[in-house]
Amino acid sequence: MNTYLNHLLFGIYPYIALATLVVGTIIRFEREPYSWRAGSSQLLRRKQLVWGSILFHLGVLFVLFGHIVGLLVPIWIFDSLAVKHEWKQALAVYGGGFAGMVSFIGATMLLHRRLFDPRIRANSAFADTGILLLLWAQLALGLATVPISLSHMNGEQMVKFMAWANGIFTFNPTASLWLDGSHWIFRVHIFLGLTIFLLFPFTRLPHMLSVPVRYIWRGGYQIVRTRRSLING
Repeated sequence: MNTYLNHLLFGIYPYIALATLVVGTIIRFEREPYSWRAGSSQLLRRKQLVWGSILFHLGVLFVLFGHIVGLLVPIWIFDSLAVKHEWKQALAVYGGGFAGMVSFIGATMLLHRRLFDPRIRANSAFADTGILLLLWAQLALGLATVPISLSHMNGEQMVKFMAWANGIFTFNPTASLWLDGSHWIFRVHIFLGLTIFLLFPFTRLPHMLSVPVRYIWRGGYQIVRTRRSLING
């Protein structure tokens, strides 16, 4: 890949995507708090929704945790704990591959339900279907990297991806060089992941950040209808 294009996609674009993710999410929470929800269609084809949602969310949780630990924890920490690169690579390939497959099956069920049920399709926003398509494609790309990873189980390529991710978060201007020459499927997978970060604040995905801890200390409230509203109702 051209060095300039490689730097643009993997040296500059990550900061655009991450800045949009953080700033956009904060703005949405402050200005549109009532849009901070998933938007359920559980009254339609509930059984497929339940199974698809369970498989998708369980798989994604393990995949996200694996990516965060696998990419953002500095390499020297694993070395100091005597964790061999081959062990980490095997865990990423087999464990991540299994979790990715579970999530992919769930995403396929959710996507099939949303695209092929006329009632659900009619009540689906473009952003809902679009982000699900992107997540499905991202999971498919992730699974496509498994056979490639099996051909270099020594962990050499994995170390390069870790060095790139650490370089981005430590503002290393040469971080993109770690991805120069890597397989195109890995680069597309990373680029699409960054794009999902970019679109995150504008979709239903922010609901994944919500933990209902405020209900612990929030005082009770009562809805009161006035006499006028009763008459008009």
